[in-house]
Amino acid sequence: MTRSSIELGDVTPHNIKQLKKLNTVVFPVSYNDKFYVDVLEAGELAKLAYYNDIVVGAVCCRIDTTDNQRRLYIMTLGCLSPYRRLGIGTVMFEHILNFAEKDGNFDSIFLHVQINNDGAIEFYKKFGFEIVDTKEQYYKRIEPADAHVLQKTLRRKKSDAHHHAFTNGAVNDKKDRRT
Repeated sequence: MTRSSIELGDVTPHNIKQLKKLNTVVFPVSYNDKFYVDVLEAGELAKLAYYNDIVVGAVCCRIDTTDNQRRLYIMTLGCLSPYRRLGIGTVMFEHILNFAEKDGNFDSIFLHVQINNDGAIEFYKKFGFEIVDTKEQYYKRIEPADAHVLQKTLRRKKSDAHHHAFTNGAVNDKKDRRT
């Protein structure tokens, strides 16, 4: 199959049950109703992945602003096991990365991964994530309960100081006029 058979679609009240079912199958933890209420508001940060028009995966993120950092948190990114290694996770992750880069104002992207989930750890390392922390007893009711925190650092386009960003813009404008 060609990669063109992979498409992303919006999460809507009409298909949210498919997302719930998918998450139940893919992840060892269950997500509460609030998770799904938030996902409906998430816009581009929540997508279903279709492989030949079948829902086989999903990604759900939120914006996290702790410790004076604006970070993109991947709550879930998963795919049904028969459809793994077909590039579906990559399409989902690239969508999120594009969102973050277009926004230009995120310090990093991060997520939690169960310490024994080698497949996920390898997947994220391929995209430049690194293990920056390990949280003991992060998960309740599943073993192992510990989670690695994986993070990919992004370069902010916009400067925190408005003035600095403005002067950069002015310089760039002059360059553009010359060409």
